[in-house]
Amino acid sequence: MKARQWALFGTLGLVWGSSFLWIKIGVQEMGPITLMALRTLTGVLGLTLVVAFSRPVFPKSRRTWLVMLLLGITNTAIPFTLISWGEQYIDSSVASILNGTVPLFTVVIAHLSLHDDRMTIYRVLGLVTGFAGVVVLVSRDIGPGGFGGNVLGQLAVLLAAISYALSSVFARKNLREVDSMVQAFVPLASASAATWLGALVLESPVRLPTLPITWLAVAWLGLLGSCIAYLIFYYLVHAIGPTRTTMVTYVFPVVGPILGIAFLGEKGDGRLALGAGLVAAGMWFANLRRRPVGESAAAL
Repeated sequence: MKARQWALFGTLGLVWGSSFLWIKIGVQEMGPITLMALRTLTGVLGLTLVVAFSRPVFPKSRRTWLVMLLLGITNTAIPFTLISWGEQYIDSSVASILNGTVPLFTVVIAHLSLHDDRMTIYRVLGLVTGFAGVVVLVSRDIGPGGFGGNVLGQLAVLLAAISYALSSVFARKNLREVDSMVQAFVPLASASAATWLGALVLESPVRLPTLPITWLAVAWLGLLGSCIAYLIFYYLVHAIGPTRTTMVTYVFPVVGPILGIAFLGEKGDGRLALGAGLVAAGMWFANLRRRPVGESAAAL
C-alpha cells in the first residue's frame, strides 16, 4: 500500500477500534437500536454537508441504487445493531476481538467472487498469523465453561462480522464505478431509516440519552465512526481491495481491549502483548505481494 493508504488504514483502525468503547457506554443508558439510530442519523447529517460541498456524481441506474440501499441494511444497520445488542452482555474488549474475524470470512468470499482479489501465499500466512493473535486474545476470556460473558452476545458479534465480510465483497463487485462518497452516503441514509423504524417498533417508547457522556458517545460514533470512517472505508475497498481493507479489523483486538481496560476497568493480562504482536505481524505479511496461490505453487 502507498503511504496515504497506510495513513487512512491506520486512522480507520483507530476510529472503529474505539467504537466498541463508545457503544458500551451508549447501551448503558439507551436501547441498542436507538443508539444505532442516533449514530446513523448523526453520520448522515455529517455526510450531507460533505456531499453538498463536494457535489459527487450520483448514479442513474436503478439497480445501483437498489444495491446501495441493500448495503445500508447488510453493511450498517444489521451489524451495527448486532454489535450494540451483544455489548449489553459482553465486554467491549471481547466484542472488538470477535469482530476481528471479518477478514477470515472476507478472504474466502473475495477469492471465490472476485478475479482481482485472490489468495496469495503471504496473504494466507498473514491471515493465519493474525488469526493466531485473535485466538490468543480470545483465550483470555475462555474458562472451564467456555467463553466468558454471554454466548448469545458473542454470537451476535460474530454474525455482524459475517455481514461485514459479505457486504465488503458485494460492494467491490457491484459498485466499482460509483463515487466512494456516494457509496458512503446512500447506504448510511438507508441504514438510518431502517434503524429508526426498528427503534420505533422494537424499543418504543424511544428513550433519548440524558447524560453528557452518552451524547458524546453518539457524536463520536456518528461523526467519526460513521461519517468519516465510511468515506475512508469505501475509498480503501476500491483502492486496495476488500480483503486488505477488512484487515483493519485486526487492529480492533488491540485498540478495543486497551481502551476497555483503561476506561471501563475490563480485565487485562499479559497475553495482550503477544496477541498484539501476532496481529501486527499478520498485517505485515498480508500486505506483501506475491502471485496467487494457484500460480505460485511451483515456486514453493
